[in-house]
Amino acid sequence: MSEFLLDRERTARIGFGEAVYCAGKSPEQIAAILQTVGEAPLLLTRLDPARLAALPAGLRDRLDYAPMSRTAWSGTPALLLPGRRVAVVTAGTSDLPVAREAARTLRFSGHDAAEIADVGVAGLWRLLRRVEELRGYAVVIVVAGMDAALPSVGAGLVPGVVGGVPTSVGYGGAAGGRAGLDAMLASCAPGLSVVNIDNGYGAACAALRVLGLAG
Repeated sequence: MSEFLLDRERTARIGFGEAVYCAGKSPEQIAAILQTVGEAPLLLTRLDPARLAALPAGLRDRLDYAPMSRTAWSGTPALLLPGRRVAVVTAGTSDLPVAREAARTLRFSGHDAAEIADVGVAGLWRLLRRVEELRGYAVVIVVAGMDAALPSVGAGLVPGVVGGVPTSVGYGGAAGGRAGLDAMLASCAPGLSVVNIDNGYGAACAALRVLGLAG
């Protein structure tokens, strides 16, 4: 692969830059992309440790890599903006990899998200004691597997934009996240937005669009 049609104008057009989805790409393809962008900032998602290890040392050492989220960036991320306007909430600690993908995407674009873990509705008191805190955020990204009830409950309690992210966490009936996705799509909580299964990156991009419009 000798040429990549990178979307270099995306930041000017929609407010945040392109990301490279590494799953399905060979280490050689990823290395060629990194060489193409040079020192320009670039976010990499779904970069597993095996592909990272297979990159040339000079390129690998340029990356800021977070193994739980399987994200990395090269170059310098956006300057951190003051204050915290986004919270990333998980029902359980098993949902953290997807939540961290969202948080890392936001950080790359200059937003330091608050991370609130393990407040699933199986122990409702854990959520209720954080409600007043959550009401202070413009956007709340809620990451949940199994029956994924937390986004619906959260959307009924806080005034900000609530984005639900179903995860593939759960036993057989959870169907790899499909049960949670269907539950969120059928939610009776008005205004709940939903992205695809395990798509922390997509939820973060939706949050960036909201924050961009809010100014």
